[in-house]
Amino acid sequence: MSSVFRSRAARITLSNLSPGPNSQHAQKRLGRGQGSGRGGTSGRGHKGQKARAGNGKPKAGFEGGQTPITKRFPKKGFVNPNRKVYAPINLDRIQHWIDQGRLQSSPENPITARELLLSGCIHNVHDGVKLLGDNASFLKAPIHITPSRASQSAIKAVESIGGSVFCQYYNPLALRDCVKSREDRTSAAPTRRTDILWYTNWRNRGYLSPEAIEKNPKAEERWKELSKQLLSFKDQTFDTKGLKKL
Repeated sequence: MSSVFRSRAARITLSNLSPGPNSQHAQKRLGRGQGSGRGGTSGRGHKGQKARAGNGKPKAGFEGGQTPITKRFPKKGFVNPNRKVYAPINLDRIQHWIDQGRLQSSPENPITARELLLSGCIHNVHDGVKLLGDNASFLKAPIHITPSRASQSAIKAVESIGGSVFCQYYNPLALRDCVKSREDRTSAAPTRRTDILWYTNWRNRGYLSPEAIEKNPKAEERWKELSKQLLSFKDQTFDTKGLKKL
């Protein structure tokens, strides 16, 4: 009889684990005498910038002592700390997405940054979505959308065929909650003067304008109080007679 022997793979345990072949190398021992091959100058050679302690490498941009190029060119302009970058979306692209069945809207469920991002209509929400009116002639279906900003041509084109546009303010946290569909936190209200004036103006279809609160079916009760508080400055009067005497 011929016996057949089958080799079984050893079970991997902590006792038989070992590093892979040639994956470990002995550390170079510098400055241990001339017989070691790396004594004396430890492989750095004699003198010079690269032989000094502290690595001997200059910082990035160092040009040997001459004035570096970063200082030879003058400064120009500035970086606005309050700038906002909006993700543009045109009406023809929205119509194309509707034709493919990738977007739907209604007055109770308008298109927001979440729907645009998940459908692939935009690839990044940045600081919000801005609706633009390019190629408005291709828009055939009435859409209901809630962007951060909208151009006047886009507003006119959408409302001319029975749609609606209500621009809503989003700070970074509120925009993240909108994208992730979180409703357990209260969204922030605009605090900067420019934002307050923009979102309380019906011409911009701001969601805090009295006209928008009446027409928007998604308007919250909190928005009514915010609108009154933010627009109260229009009814305030100031005593200028006392200031003239001073």
